[in-house]
Amino acid sequence: MDTENIRPVFPKRAVVTGGMPYGSKELHFGHVGGVFVHADFFARFLRDRIGEDNVIFVSGTDCYGSPISESYRQLLENAEADCSIEEFVAYNYKLQKEALEEYNISLNLFSASGLGRAREIHEQVSEEVFNCLYDNGYLSKNTTSQFYDSELDVYLNGRQVEGYCPIEGCRSDKGYADECSLGHQYMPSELINPRSKLTGNKPVLRDVTNWYFKLEDFQPLLQEWVDHLMQLPNTRPILTNILQEFLKPPVIYVKKDHQSEVDALRNRLPEFKTEEEENKTSFEMIFENLEDREKACNELTENNIRYRTGKTLVPFRLTGNAEWGVPAPEREGVEGLTFWVWPESLWAPVSFTRTYLEMQNLGDEEWKKWWCSPDAGIYQFIGEDNIYFYGLAEPAMFMAFQGKGALSIHPEKGHIQLPNLIANSHVLFLDKKASSSGEVKPPMARELLEHYTAEQLRAHFLGLGLGIRSVSFQPKPLNPKANERDGDPVLKEGNLLTNVLNRLARSCFYTSQKYYEGKIPIGQVREEVLQSAKETILEYEQLMYRYEFHNIMNLMDTYIRNANKYWSSGMKEVKDTGDMDLQAQIVVDSFHMLRTAIVLMHPAAPEGTEMVCEYLGFGKAFWDWSRILDTVYDFMEIPKEHELKTLEPRVDFFKKHPSQLK
Repeated sequence: MDTENIRPVFPKRAVVTGGMPYGSKELHFGHVGGVFVHADFFARFLRDRIGEDNVIFVSGTDCYGSPISESYRQLLENAEADCSIEEFVAYNYKLQKEALEEYNISLNLFSASGLGRAREIHEQVSEEVFNCLYDNGYLSKNTTSQFYDSELDVYLNGRQVEGYCPIEGCRSDKGYADECSLGHQYMPSELINPRSKLTGNKPVLRDVTNWYFKLEDFQPLLQEWVDHLMQLPNTRPILTNILQEFLKPPVIYVKKDHQSEVDALRNRLPEFKTEEEENKTSFEMIFENLEDREKACNELTENNIRYRTGKTLVPFRLTGNAEWGVPAPEREGVEGLTFWVWPESLWAPVSFTRTYLEMQNLGDEEWKKWWCSPDAGIYQFIGEDNIYFYGLAEPAMFMAFQGKGALSIHPEKGHIQLPNLIANSHVLFLDKKASSSGEVKPPMARELLEHYTAEQLRAHFLGLGLGIRSVSFQPKPLNPKANERDGDPVLKEGNLLTNVLNRLARSCFYTSQKYYEGKIPIGQVREEVLQSAKETILEYEQLMYRYEFHNIMNLMDTYIRNANKYWSSGMKEVKDTGDMDLQAQIVVDSFHMLRTAIVLMHPAAPEGTEMVCEYLGFGKAFWDWSRILDTVYDFMEIPKEHELKTLEPRVDFFKKHPSQLK
């Protein structure tokens, strides 16, 4: 097989980002298992594949937004702490950073959008973004309605209002001021049965003026981009399926019982098309643009006709009047605004990249080599709830930075490139969607480390197949319905490390110590062993290119188990025949299989694999993919004299958690 001609191509440089957690709490299992482990797996692979200095992996705490403001308000209200909101965020940032470190998440920088030097750079970047969008003509100053609690005489932020999502078919149990818990966007006036969480009263709507990004104007370009994504071999269907839903024309859904009432109003409504299906209770009113739909919504409301709206592109609010936020520039007499959390969190990875590069004493323009060059790649790992923001609002804004003329989904050098989005489905907890604000509370990430090692959990999360579907996380120690006699599903992939791969490594080292004076016997690796490794490496690389991480774990399971079978059957023959030449050959071949397995498992289990590398007596060159087909002898100055580090009895490379030891 000619691997050189069919190997996938990776960029010269890469930025990897993981979805930003709100600074209102510590990390739960979904943050780590649903996003960060996957991002880290890919970042570690890229460092081995294209060079450590050519990869920047950044993320950080999202310091702003209504979840933080509301959590802080409740904290003070319940007298649980006496601190500033900045101190509150800083405390949670510390907890989040510590959790990521305990899971061996190898971020070059885990920062915070509202703390320290990163805050200053983020405010600078936010101002640059606003000015660019404004100067290019992609912002509009709109007066819209915002919820107001008359009893307390205060405007309500997004999470201080609760109702039912107005989007047809939405299964969210919570709708907030202008988005629901599943990320659907709508106008505040559309929220069904709104309630103030501060007083329980029905809030009123008052007019406020804010800046909006003209997202709806980018529908043709975004459709072109989605069509392009659908042609790529590494685009996950969940991404394009959700994006397509929002690119539909504006729609209103009305119960068929109200058909005659709508017909009677037809002369007062903007022009629309009607569609209906026999098996549905509602019919569709399809409009040419959002403005027409809004006019129709107002008319239906005035006539007491209930309706739901469909997913579509709506103006993307850029600013708000929250006191705790990134200051927005003053334009056209509008002042005192701060950026809404979602827009500023989209360009926060740029801010973090610039912060990191400044820490490396590099120039102000250095970030453009990473974000504005066609030979670089940007990889953003997100959950499916955030696809609307990262998959529509972000690429549209990035295209808007190109200027006032013709815009392109393939930006030229000097313009921000459109990121590669790797979206995961929900990771459930005991078959239910867990939420800190819902009935089913998710376990904290650090809590899981009381029952499992980080590497066991990393391997399990990678093996879940979240790129295909939502999957339930079923940790036996936290499952009250678990059968005592059944195994722990979380340990399936972990057992590959602690039992199978560990056994192969120990067998190789102990045999070398017993029979070959702690050295690897000199010999030629059998051709079939070389070929098997070569084919596995190629398939692994192709799977990584397509972000099929669960299939990589399946591939490695097969390869490592076959290596163990090769060792077991070979050593049985040696025992039966006393053929020491055969034993030497088995050891030579097995060290090559171990070498291959260790390099390929390095992104998943860095601690254990790096321990194997240490005992082999090799340095960083061992991980270099330009040498991926080399044998162990190629890393020795003098193979006949190269000594392995002594492996003491019962020392494990891949460890079990103390609670699992009997």
